[in-house]
Parts: sequence; C-alpha cells; structure tokens
Amino acid sequence: MGVTGTKEWKKGIIHNAEIDKYLIDGKDYIDNESIFSALTRQSNPDPHFIRDILQKSLSIKTLAPDETAALLQVKDPELWQEINQTAIAVKKKVYDNRIVFFAPLYCANHCVNNCAYCGFREANNLEVRRILTMEEVKRETTSVLKEGHKRLILVFGEHPSTDVDYMIDCIKAVYSVTDIAPKSGQATNIRRVNINAAPMEMAKLRKLKEAGIGTYQVFQETYHRETFANVHPSHTLKGHYRWRLYALHRAIEAGVDDVAIGALFGLYNWKFEVMGLLHHALDLERQFGIGPHTISFPRMTPALGSWLSNNSEYMVSDDHFKKLVAVLRLSVPTAGMIVTAREKAAIKREVLQLGCTQTDASTRIGIGAYSDQQKDFNEESKQFTIGDPRDLDAVIQEVGKLGYISSFCTAGYRCGRTGETIMGMLSHCEESKFCKLNAVLTYREYLNDYASPATKTIGEELIQKELEEIENSDYFRQKPHLLARFRQDYRSIIDGQRDLYL
Repeated sequence: MGVTGTKEWKKGIIHNAEIDKYLIDGKDYIDNESIFSALTRQSNPDPHFIRDILQKSLSIKTLAPDETAALLQVKDPELWQEINQTAIAVKKKVYDNRIVFFAPLYCANHCVNNCAYCGFREANNLEVRRILTMEEVKRETTSVLKEGHKRLILVFGEHPSTDVDYMIDCIKAVYSVTDIAPKSGQATNIRRVNINAAPMEMAKLRKLKEAGIGTYQVFQETYHRETFANVHPSHTLKGHYRWRLYALHRAIEAGVDDVAIGALFGLYNWKFEVMGLLHHALDLERQFGIGPHTISFPRMTPALGSWLSNNSEYMVSDDHFKKLVAVLRLSVPTAGMIVTAREKAAIKREVLQLGCTQTDASTRIGIGAYSDQQKDFNEESKQFTIGDPRDLDAVIQEVGKLGYISSFCTAGYRCGRTGETIMGMLSHCEESKFCKLNAVLTYREYLNDYASPATKTIGEELIQKELEEIENSDYFRQKPHLLARFRQDYRSIIDGQRDLYL
C-alpha cells in the first residue's frame, strides 16, 4: 500500500463513538490530580492502616486508590517485608504454586507510529523492515514448538499491511502447525494464541474473537497525559490517548472477555503508573464486572535508534521494580502478572517470587528470529533489548529449583473459564485448584517430551510433591469425581496421550 493508501487507511481507524460511550460526564477514568492527591495524602501511612490493607488483599478484594497509594508510600523496610510476604500469600491463594510459560512471536515490524522509545517507529531508518509470510509464520511456530511451548502471543506493529485480516491469517497458520516432541515422539501443537496489537474498532475485534484468540493485550504505555503526548506524536494513531485508553473496554463489549493491560515503566514516575493500572482495572470492573486477565509491567530497555530508551529520567531501579510488582499483586489480586524477558535473569528470579504468574522464555524479538538462529537480530531489528535470552529448559529448571511447578495450561479458554466466570472463581480462590491440576498435567507432558536430564530430575521430585498435596487436599477429597478424573488423565499422559485438561 502506498503513502496515499496508508493515509486513507489511517483516517478510518479511530471511531469517536466507540470512545464517548464509556466516558462519565465527558471525562475518562484517569485524573492526574486525583492520583497525585492520593499519593500526597498517603505520604506517611500509618502501619496499622497498611496491615489492614494487607488483610483486605488476603480476602482477594481489589484495593481502592488510597489503599494502593499507601502501599506505594511505605518506607519502613520491615513493613515492606510484610508487604512482600502477603503478595506471595495472595498469589498462592489465587493461582497456587505454578508459573505459566509462553513465547512471543513477532510477525511484522512495519508501523505507522513514531513512539519515541520504540525501534519499530516509522521514522527509524536503522530498522530493517519485514513482514512474515504464512509459510514463515509456520516455520517460526515449528521452531517454538521444538522448545516445548504451548502458548504464543503474536506481536504486530500498527500498519495497513498487518491489519486484522493479516492477524487472522497468522492465527490460522499457527494453529495449523503440528510437530513431534523430541524425547517422546508425541505430536505437539500450539494450543492458545494471544494477541498484542494496536487498538481496534469493535467490528475488527469481533473478527479476532471468531478467529480463536485467547487474550487481547494492549498497553497504555503511560497513563500520564502529558508524557503520553510527548512520546506519541499527535498526528499519529497512537497519539490519540483515549482511543488507546478504552481499547480493552471495546474488546470486552465485542466479546473478547480476556484482556490484558500494561504500562512501560521508565516513561514516567513509577508510582503514578501503578495507580494508572489500578484505575484501569477498577474501570473495567465498574463497567463490565471483570478486571484484566493479566497485568504486565515491562521496564524500558535500549531500543535501536531511540535516544529516550537510554536516557529517560524515569528509569526504574531494581528496588523500585520489586516494590511495584508486590503492590500490583496486592492491588489487583485476581489478575495474572507477567514478568518478561526484558528483565535480566537475576531480577526476574526475584520478582517471580513476589507474586508473578507468567513469564516468557527462549524469547527472540527479531522478525523471523526463531527459525533463523544465525542472524544477530538484536542489532538488525531491535524494538527493545531483552535481558534474559535463556532457553525454555533452563528457565524451567530454575523455576523448579525455586519450588514452582511449570505450567502450559490452556484449559480455562477451552472450558469456558474466561471473563466473568474465571474472575468469580479467582476471587473465591477456586480457580487455583484447577490451575494446580492442569499445571501438573502439562508439566508431566513437558518432562516426558522435552526436559533435559537435569531438569527432569528436579521436575520428578517437584511433581511428586504436588501429587501428594493433591491427594491430601480436603478440597479434592470432597470432589472425588474430579480427583478420579485427574488420576486417570495423569496416567493417560504417562501412557502417551496429550492435551488432557480439566
């Protein structure tokens, strides 16, 4: 599509009627002054108030803005220890003892936007542009399958050549691929495709839903209006603050009931961004009765041709990063929390123990980088820099040493445990029971199909511990039919069956 065609395409993207319907008295849910006022009011929170907040989090209730602000303003190291311990306890209650793994697959890096922090931006002449063909998407999928992944998130720039029809073709291409597991010879495939893409109108979102996506992920990047305007030029699609702010409202109304929010930490003050994420979750709950399926909190890392990505005054320290993770875990207790391979292995290991539920591994961010391992994609095509390039087996082995079971579960999507259903189960700490069962089943698959000897040794000991917990659980003893089904499925996986779930 030429320059003229791209300009015409851009004119038809934003529909104000699909924004205005969600406003309250003409205003959106982010109020800079209100956020700053809450942080000021709670500048020296009483320890008794903090402990009351921790008890509320343990009851799996979303926190109010002043409660989250109070947590963010804690200075006492001993109180922070209590906050961290409570974050771990909340994660255990809601999601049990597992970490879910996925891989990102970058399908294209053409983009009409000019975000100051991103290597994909249109004006970056250093970026080598590429759009994967469907055969290339299939090759990338095969390469990811050889690592052992079962979940993919497809990533796209915003461009007419990669609009919704291209995305749907990519989804279909991924689902069409079958591979053979190297250790067992069993057939394997990607079981769930999520999407990280630009905001869309509801008609396009309905098409994505019909194509079989799992979660739709759109990051606001920064909730601070002035910063948003500074890093997203006003003449670009991404420069429209409210079109992005209500992207996930539209998705839920269009039937995509699992949505994912996030902010790019390092663009503005980290405490403000945590408050913005909370207000986003609260408004989704207010308007639809469900919060975000996941929250992501990537830190800005160097990007090819981006001065800001190396020089922002708001870069987040490791200490503050750990604090924001713990506070988010407590503030939106039902949300899954994703720490990505942007982080170096050491810090990733620490925050996994502060309430995170998902992470990526064997991550390649270049276009075509999984199937062509010889190219240095970090130099040729760098939207940002990753800190943890380790393969999946290495990360699973480390997670096992920490005492966590690795999960590739996609059962919720296929059993109807999405949207309001899963949010209700999460808030009552019932979904964690199914998380545990399905984590064990998919971990058994991985150990048989892909694990290195060292990883399998750690995994066998860990999985036995999980099996004993299941057998001794009062919850499962009261549900003998569920327990019997799990026992049968576990035996069937050992015997060679795959993709069994409850």
